[in-house]
Amino acid sequence: MTRSLKKGVFSEVSIKNEPGIQDIWSRRSMILPAHVHKEVQVHNGKTFHKIKITQEMIGHKFGEFARTRKQAKHKNLKQKNIRGKK
Repeated sequence: MTRSLKKGVFSEVSIKNEPGIQDIWSRRSMILPAHVHKEVQVHNGKTFHKIKITQEMIGHKFGEFARTRKQAKHKNLKQKNIRGKK
């Protein structure tokens, strides 16, 4: 379900003009036009992921760009087949 238009956008992230990278814990906050061309670090529950905000990201949420799950690593099948041919 989407957010009501009369409530407006939700963003807990304040816009700071300080140099350096801003840490963000609020994954549910929306990316606003004022965030464009800034580098932020979004918390995924364990670590921070460095993200550079672009024009195309406006309207999305910060959490969409910081993965929370690791990708599965499978064994290399080529090496497995070589062993079987001996």
